[in-house]
Order: sequence, then structure tokens, then C-alpha cells
Amino acid sequence: MSVGIIGREAELGIVTRFLDSLSTGPAGLVLQGEPGIGKTTLWVGAVGQARRRGFRILACRPAAVETQLSYASLADLLGDLPAAVLGSLPDPQRRAIDVVLLRSDPEAASPDRRATGAALLSIVERLADDGPVLLAIDDLQWMDTSSVQAIGFAVRRLRSPVGVLAALRIGEHDDPGPLVRLPDPDRMRHLRVGPLSLGALHGVIRARLGQSLPRPAMVRVQQVSGGNPFYALELARTVGDGRASGPVWPLSTDLAHLVRDRVGRIPAGVQQALLAVAALADPTVEAVQLAVRIDSGEVDRLLENAERAGLIRLDGHRVQFTHALLAAGVYAAASPGDRRAMHRRLAAGPVDLEERARHLALGAVRADQETAAALDEAADRARRRGAPAAAAELLDLAVELGADAPERRIRSAQHHFDAGDPVRARTMLEEVVAALAPGRLRAEALRLLATLRLHDDDYREAASYLQRALDETGTDRWLRVRILIELLYVLVNLGRIPDANQLTGSTVADAEGLGDPGLLANALAGAVMIRFLSGGGLDEPTLRRALELENRDVPAPIMLRPSLISSLLLGWTGRLDQARDQLVALRRSCLDRGEESDLMFGAFHHVIVECWRGNLAEAHLIAEDTLERAWQLGTGLPFAVALSTHATVAAYAGRTDEARRAAREALVIFERGSCLAVTVWPTITLGFLEVSLGNYEAAAATLGPLVGAATAMGYGEPTAAPFAPDAAEALIAVGRLDEAAALVEQLERNGRRLDRAWALALGARCRSLLLAARGDLDAASDAAERSLAEHERLPMPFERARTQLVLGRIQRRRRLKRAAATALQDAVRVFDELGTPLWAARARADLERVGAGHSGGTELTPSERRVAELAATGMTNRDVAAALFISAKTVEANLARVYRKLSIRSRAELGHRMAAAPHRETPDSSR
Repeated sequence: MSVGIIGREAELGIVTRFLDSLSTGPAGLVLQGEPGIGKTTLWVGAVGQARRRGFRILACRPAAVETQLSYASLADLLGDLPAAVLGSLPDPQRRAIDVVLLRSDPEAASPDRRATGAALLSIVERLADDGPVLLAIDDLQWMDTSSVQAIGFAVRRLRSPVGVLAALRIGEHDDPGPLVRLPDPDRMRHLRVGPLSLGALHGVIRARLGQSLPRPAMVRVQQVSGGNPFYALELARTVGDGRASGPVWPLSTDLAHLVRDRVGRIPAGVQQALLAVAALADPTVEAVQLAVRIDSGEVDRLLENAERAGLIRLDGHRVQFTHALLAAGVYAAASPGDRRAMHRRLAAGPVDLEERARHLALGAVRADQETAAALDEAADRARRRGAPAAAAELLDLAVELGADAPERRIRSAQHHFDAGDPVRARTMLEEVVAALAPGRLRAEALRLLATLRLHDDDYREAASYLQRALDETGTDRWLRVRILIELLYVLVNLGRIPDANQLTGSTVADAEGLGDPGLLANALAGAVMIRFLSGGGLDEPTLRRALELENRDVPAPIMLRPSLISSLLLGWTGRLDQARDQLVALRRSCLDRGEESDLMFGAFHHVIVECWRGNLAEAHLIAEDTLERAWQLGTGLPFAVALSTHATVAAYAGRTDEARRAAREALVIFERGSCLAVTVWPTITLGFLEVSLGNYEAAAATLGPLVGAATAMGYGEPTAAPFAPDAAEALIAVGRLDEAAALVEQLERNGRRLDRAWALALGARCRSLLLAARGDLDAASDAAERSLAEHERLPMPFERARTQLVLGRIQRRRRLKRAAATALQDAVRVFDELGTPLWAARARADLERVGAGHSGGTELTPSERRVAELAATGMTNRDVAAALFISAKTVEANLARVYRKLSIRSRAELGHRMAAAPHRETPDSSR
């Protein structure tokens, strides 16, 4: 039991069990109770116990005055970190932490707030490699919003032995919020800190005040305080000085009254010094001296008197109240005029820019020019530090003081949105739009409203806002180009390709003369993409120029980045290895910056490319990881994207029920919005699944409508309609040959016009099916052979195996048993190697019809084998996760299945089993 903690044996036992539990993974403990009940005492005891065990401690004790200061608590947590730990971070994370710790100029760094959370997670996980880590936060209710967001981001993703210990005041802040939401909610415990017994209170009073009260007085103390130790100590002080003796002691005396009474008896000079301490974020003796404007010797005397009275503690030159209630009491006891005067004096002292602005605001009755300018400057700096919540609060302070201007409200709305409060942002912007006349400012507000509607997946309303904004930009070309780029993206996702195509020329022309390389890069990349989708081919010189102009260090929506557009175009033109390399780089960048919503978007396309490449192992790992991260994000659209990704992999892997369920759930979410582009993919997956099962009627019903829709939307690029070959196969199988013939002709025509190997190979395969359905088996065989020739320049082994299956069936019908067996054996081998059992079973059934056999598949899935191979080399789970760009939890889940299937229990056994297993080549996922 910790020395000096009286009457808390049961609570200390819970603390001990909490610290013990870290041996099996992350855990949390929230100490909740009323003011003065002893939460901090328990918190200090728990920290001391963890330190004696050798834990690494990251601790902070925020004060009420720090609530609105950006990253104040996070800076306290990380202030003593070794340089080696910070130096090991990826560049975006290191820059973010340097700005949080005020080690670099935010003008140069401008980190995204998500990079700060990702950096904290990396730091904690690295520290945990050497033993348990304790994140300890006292007075959680006073932590600033920016720190809450960063720490909450990290806590929700913890996998290592990391404990989260927090003390939280019950009252206005009963819910600790996202800060203490672990991946496993069952690992988080909330402990209500209750009152002390009569005997324990007596021990506390004797230990703290050096006096023993008579039993009748002690009973009264216990009755009035309700067992609250701080309250009891204040009552005991009144007994000790004779102010509350005898039977007239009022039972109605409350804690607030006692604190006010105690503060009221402090000499005026001490009260002024303590008011400065209560108003400062980081009070020091020097800062107090400047505020009260007396000589250093007198300040020292005043503070030492306050320390002897048990009001403050002096730690070197730093000053701290012995209890937060005393700080609140001192501040409340001062008159409003005295408080404003103190804040004005503190604003003139050596305080941080942000704190100075807040002191000026708190010292003013209205916003004069100096105060408004200081709040604007501080808000801009907070934004550049990656603290949009603090930036919004500063601008809102200016508005509340009377500096109400549309520009300030629009900036505040942008910051509220960036800080994760879209409802507040939308309300503010709608008020601004309603109040403003048409013009540039209203155009900017409309553009931001469009962004908010995109956040809600309402692309139609976003398009309406952007069209209105475009009409009001006036001569502001920079704003016009931003609106045009966003409008291009929205129109494409609404399926309005011709409308988007008409705007590309003016968008690029307007962007050329702005001197903004990043904006021009986005305009060029968007124009290349839209021309490609329209069937105009790939403008590679313009795409290269966009990539050269792109600034990847500046946060931007991933869907507008030239690097993503380039990877998609590479994939759609058959350069799958290059596409995969670029998508891996984007994934690494998103992970380094903590951009998990963007990670969802990139992961979806990454999975598609891996499936096309035949690397279902990596596709499965990414899909599994993406679904886990979507659960952590907790919002609809990312979850739908993750479900769609999961459904794609499950369909290839033959997990029929799982694929159908995930695709349908994704469709339900997507159909609440209006983005047609994302809605298509779950439908494609459902159609592919039915083709895989041989349910051609269902496949035709699912995919048939997409054919006409793609034409109506203006798609002229064959690979932009990846469902076409499956649709053609289904239509042929159900006898709708004329519809299929038109689709096959379109595939082959566009394939020849654009020299698309994908369209030529799959178009020829569909032609083969069509000819076979019409009874021309010789021509069907020739078409299948043409398809295989085109497959030589198309690195898509699954599609090639499907063509071999078609050829084998045709050869069997032509009674060429040996040729049929060769084609079908190759198809079975590839389907087995890829891990596509539905197709392997179909090919094997055809192979049996020609009198040949084939061995079964392997025990481990491709993704399980990939993880097992890396783990068997001696890599830790974290190393495997880093190599595959997935989470450690995904690695753990795959290894658990591997151990179960192989009936093993250790890494050593895994190494022996994998070494003894026959080698099978898998794509290199470390490229």
C-alpha cells in the first residue's frame, strides 16, 4: 500500500490490479468523484506505484486556465522525452511534435492535427517496446481540446502494454469522452471514489493539520463533509481557530462557502499574488512579480506566507495551488474589475502569443483593435500548429467581444469543421450566407458548405452550393479555381462526366496564372482523369507535370492528389506493379500523418489492384486492417468503403455469405448519399460473386443495368466499366446474345482504339463465349487464343486463368481432350495458388469431365501464409505490421488462425513448420 494514503485500501487494490493487467495489453482506469474527494491523492499514489515498478511515465496535470490553450497538456506529457525517441519518428510526425513542443516555427511546418495523434501513438508504442508505459492525466476535465483529440486518437489504437490513468471530476464532465476509449472497451474500468470513513478522516486531519479533534467535533466534521477529505480539512481548520465550536456550528456550511471564507482572510497583497497564479497557465515567481509590480523580496515573502498557509506549493521557481478548488476560489473571490486588470497586466508580460491574446480578451469589455488583431494572430498560429479547435475558440472570443465580421465567422467555421464539429460549422456558415449579399465572401462560405455536404455524402447538394459559389467569385481567380477543382470531383462522382469535361479547359487555364503550384497540380491531374474517363486516352505528359508540381507535405484531400490519380490511371492502363508501388507509398504517407479517412479511400483502390495482380494475401490483409480502422473512426462512409473492400476480397476468396452480406451493408450506407461512383463497386462485387457461383440469371439482373448507366454517364474508357466482361458472360449464359454482342463489340472497339490490353483480352474472351454460344467452336477457340495472347502483356493471373477455363471448355466440346486438359490443369493450378476456391472448383469439375484429376489446395489462406512467413523469420508482430502496412492487431488475428490450423503454440514451432513447408512463390509485398 502506498505510504501516506489513508483509508483507501480497496481503491489501492484496484489500482494494483490495473497495473498488473498491463502485462496482457492496454488497459485504462478512470478515477471519478466530486471535487475534493481524493481523486488526485489516489492518482499520485498510482503514479508512484507504477514508477516503483519501472514503468515509463508520461504525465500531465492540466489546470482550468489551460483549457483553451492548444496542446498545453500534450506538451506536458512529452516534455521529457529523449531526443532519440523523437528522432526515430517519420518526418511528418516529428515535425508535428516539434511544433507542439514549440521547437520549430509552425509557419514552416503547418502539421495536420492527425499527424500529431499518429506521432503520439508511435512514441507510446516505441516506449512500450522496453516495458509498460503509463499515460497519467489528472483533472481530465480541464485538458485542452487539441490535446484531447491527439491523445484520444492514440488511445483508441493502443496494442502494447500501455495504461491510461485519468482523474475526472464528477459534475459537468461525467463522460470522459473519446480520450479513454480503448480498442477493447472491457479493458477500461471506471472507479467511483467515494467518501472516507470517520476513522480515516480523523487520520487525514491528524496527518495534514497536526491536530486531533474531539470525537463530537470529528463526528460533526464527518456529517457536514459527507466524508469528503478536502471539505473535512477545511471544516477542521474552522474548529481549530475557534470559529465553529459548540452546538451552533451550522450544518448548512458548504465547501464553496468555506473556500471563499478562507480566501477572504488572506491579506490583500497575498490575494493579488495568488490571483496572478490562478490566471497564469504556467505560473512562476518571476511572472507573478511582473504582474503584481513589487520587488522580488516582497513577492518571495508573499508566496512563502501562502505556502505556509497550505494554499500553494513552491517547486523551484514554479508555483502551484495545493488544490484546484483553491485556485478557483481565489479567482472567484476577486472582483470582475480586479480580474480584468490582472489579465491586462499579464498580457504585457513574457507569455506565449496565444496566452497573451486570451489575457487581452479576458481583460477587455469589448474588442479593441489590438485585442481583435491579437486573437486573429493567435488563431492563425494555433491553426498552423495543427490545433483547429483552439483556433476556432480564439476567433469565437473575438466575435463574443463585438468583433463580429463575416470573414472571422467563415474562418471560425472552417476551424470548427477541421476540429471535428461539422454541425457547429454548418450552422455558422448558413447564418453567414443568409446575412451576406452575393459576392466573394458569400462564395467562400458556399464553398465551405459544399465541403460539409460532401462530409455528409450529399454530392447533389454540394454541387448546388458549388455552382452558386462559382457565380459569385467575381475577380477572385484563386477562389474560382478552388471551386472548379472541387466541382470537377463532385460531378465525376455524380456520374456527370460530360459536364465535368466541359469545365476542365477553363479550370486549367485559370490555374495556370495563379502562381500556386499545388492548385495547378490538382487542376491538371483532375483534367487528365476526366479526359481519361471520357475515353480520350491517358495524357501522360500532363500527368507527369502534375506530379512534379504536387507538394506532398501540404495536407490535401486524397481524392484530389495527383499521386493518387496517377496510381489509379496506372492500374487502369494495366501497369499494376507501378500502381501498387504508388499506392503503398500513399498508404505509408497516410499512416505517418494519421490520415485514416484518406487511408480508407486509398485502401479500397489498393485492394482492387492487389486482386487484379493476383496477390489476394495482401489484399485480404489490407481489407481486414481497413475494416478495423473503420470501426475506430466510427462514421458511416468510411465504414461503407471498408465493407465494400472486405466484400471484394471475400468474393474472390469464395466466402459467399460474408461477401454478399458486406456488399449489401455497404450499399445500404452508400444509397443514403448520392455518390454514384462508390455505389457501383458493391454492385460489381455482387455481380462477380453470382458469376463465380454460376448464378447467371442473378448476375445479369445485377450487372445489366450498369451497362446502360455507364454509357449515360459519359464513360468512354473501357477500364472505367470493369463490370463489362462479367455482364457480357452473364448475358451470354442466359441467352441474351444480342445485348451481349453489343457490349462485346464496344469492349473490343475501345480496346483497339486505345490499345487497352485489358479490354482486348477480356473482350476476346467474351467474344469466344459468344461464338461458342452460337455454335461456332473453331472461331470461339481462335478468339480464346487471341485473348491469351493479349494476356501476355496484362499482369492479371486470375483473369488469364478464367480465359484458360473458357478455352479448356471449348476444346472439350471440340473433343480435343489433351488440349482441354492442359488448359484446365493450368487454370486449376492458378486458381488454387491464388486462393480462389469457387473458380478452382469449377475448373476442377471440367477437368474431371475430360478424365484428369488435380490435387487440393493448401491449408493456410494466402494472407495467413504471408504473415506466417514473415513471423517465422523472427520478426515481431509490429515489424510484420510495418512491413505489410497493416495494424499489429491484424497480424495477431492472422497468427492466431495460423496457430490454430497448424496446431502449434509458439514462434519456434512456426519457424520449423514454415521451413518444412514446400516453398511457393508469393508476390513481394515489401516493394
